[in-house]
Amino acid sequence: MLIYNYLLNSAEKYPENPVLLHAGRIVRYSRLAEASRSVASWLCSRRFEQGFRAAILTEDPFEYFAAYFAILMAGGIVVGLNSQTSRRSLAYFLNDSGASVLFANGKYLRIIEQTISDVRKLSDLCISGKNIPENVHQTGCEDFNLLLESRDGTTDLQLPWRSSCDTAQIIYTSGTTGKPKGVMLSHAALDANTCSIIQYLNISHKDRVMAVLPFFYSYGNSIMLTHVAAGASLSVNQNFMYPNVVLEQMKEHEVTGLSGVPSTFSILLYRSAIHKYSFPSLRYITQAGAPMSPAVALELKKVFPGVDVFIMYGQTEASARLSYLPPGELEQKPGSIGVPIPGVDLCLLDPDANPVPPGETGEIVARGENIMSGYWNRPEETHKVLRSQGLWTGDLAYQDADGYYYIVSRKSDIIKSGSHRIGPQEIEDVIMEHPAVSEVAVTGIPDEILDERIKACIVLKPEVECAEREIRKHCRAILPAYKVPHVIEFLAELPKTSTGKIKRAALRDIPKQVT
Repeated sequence: MLIYNYLLNSAEKYPENPVLLHAGRIVRYSRLAEASRSVASWLCSRRFEQGFRAAILTEDPFEYFAAYFAILMAGGIVVGLNSQTSRRSLAYFLNDSGASVLFANGKYLRIIEQTISDVRKLSDLCISGKNIPENVHQTGCEDFNLLLESRDGTTDLQLPWRSSCDTAQIIYTSGTTGKPKGVMLSHAALDANTCSIIQYLNISHKDRVMAVLPFFYSYGNSIMLTHVAAGASLSVNQNFMYPNVVLEQMKEHEVTGLSGVPSTFSILLYRSAIHKYSFPSLRYITQAGAPMSPAVALELKKVFPGVDVFIMYGQTEASARLSYLPPGELEQKPGSIGVPIPGVDLCLLDPDANPVPPGETGEIVARGENIMSGYWNRPEETHKVLRSQGLWTGDLAYQDADGYYYIVSRKSDIIKSGSHRIGPQEIEDVIMEHPAVSEVAVTGIPDEILDERIKACIVLKPEVECAEREIRKHCRAILPAYKVPHVIEFLAELPKTSTGKIKRAALRDIPKQVT
């Protein structure tokens, strides 16, 4: 199926169902479909080449959704941009993708004006807001507001022919190591993953998810697509500086689902008034984006009794999702990322592509219709990860006797200390069991003798004190001596990307306190 049909089909089946609830505004499916058709009509009038790239830069969910589906209707490829941008990064993404058109909110006008001269192929701007200068770009600037509000000339819109094998979207990796790469995802890949997620989460048009993750991010993108495909609603609040406001919105909108990354739930558990709330409509929670410690997962079960907690694993290169842990196994399989989602096959291989037996560590290799077509304009890097066996994820894991998978580490995160090769996840899980700890990240730092020393960066719970010796004593009681951190740093917060992923390279640069 072509992805834009998610919106058109839901608008036909559930025209009055809210698709977006945001900042006191309700947008219904019929209205969103109308706006998307209007924007698509304008795009078609510009006569871009088939497969043109169109970028979106906005924090307004109505603007984002309308532009997203309009681009697909007009035969283009969506490039969602990080809203926390700079002149250099904006120029990089527009140039790397070869975007012909940029949809943007007016709040970004100044940075766009500063960047335009550095962008090669961009020919059209479509910006919301008032008083847009005529000289923003040499070919002019379209008023995004007028297109969104227009209700004329879209009923007979003839959409260009597209194949489900065509690229629908380019999602850029977070770039925690090296420059971000554009992951090419076809309509078929996104559709396969969307249908699989809807199946195991049992999402219907009656559901209403609390959407706190940005939609340019792979996880946020999958939340958008699954709920639009099902005709469900998204209650949006992506400002997590005020978690209690999010909790109030969850209660007001009677959400049935909540999705987040580990830092989302650490904030809710330890930096909000969540224990004062109850959510009788909430039926499921999903977590992905990074490994979650078993201690946090079990705490979620206590705080949300009767709510299904899904621990999930995936990659941008897999359209989002590869595996999930059934909620009933949360206590029996602590730390597991579960089993493959429907339509996906996983295996563990050694560097020579030989299968590893249960209990031994290998690299996760995935096969399925949801796997990317490749990296945009990066054939050599594509060939490194897309091989005959499938997608080599770069994640090291082992499998238990029941077939459940457990992440050990990213290959790039392995700490080489003396003769040992150490995955940080086990150490992080142990430290998270300490009652004073809110968040932790473990990495390696250079050492002349050991090659690398183990460094643990810890965020304590509010108004809680803890000494290094207490953390080290806790670790020694559980871990072998060679896995006990050599260096412990207490931080106010962990350095993260805008999507909540920990910047491990930045952790290595924090001045260390050797003990």
